[in-house]
Amino acid sequence: MPMLKKLIVPFAILALLAFLVFNLSRNPQAPDVTFTTIQGKQISMADLKGKVVLVNFWSTDCSSCIKEMPSLVNTYNAYQARGFEVIAVAMPDDPPAQVLNYATQKALPFPVMHDGFSEITNKFGGVNLTPTAYIFDKQGKQLQYSVGELDFAKLNQLLDRELS
Repeated sequence: MPMLKKLIVPFAILALLAFLVFNLSRNPQAPDVTFTTIQGKQISMADLKGKVVLVNFWSTDCSSCIKEMPSLVNTYNAYQARGFEVIAVAMPDDPPAQVLNYATQKALPFPVMHDGFSEITNKFGGVNLTPTAYIFDKQGKQLQYSVGELDFAKLNQLLDRELS
């Protein structure tokens, strides 16, 4: 019996470590959310399975967000036909009329929503800095998370790999 106890403890520790490594190495799954665009269209993350999805949290008064928006539009236009989708989520404190005006003036080609009740920002872990981007693969697993301006050269490499 003492020999059995000596074997159980190391085995239990190894099993626990294996479980932790397995869970930490897995990419988180996209939250189960439904976006309501400024045009009133509803798009759920489940609807986007089979596409690489970039969820971009931004604000009209964020200079970095505005600076990166033309590159985001260009990237969307270049990859959209291959299965890339962008959802632009305007932050709760952004005035809805300002979001609509910006999206209309700039003719943003991807869905834009205003997160007036913080529902989406909360489901993504309490996003409060902009720009913040989450990128998910075709199965809805998180590939990347970034705060600050996107590195579009790296994003294009990632999209070329994921959409090939």
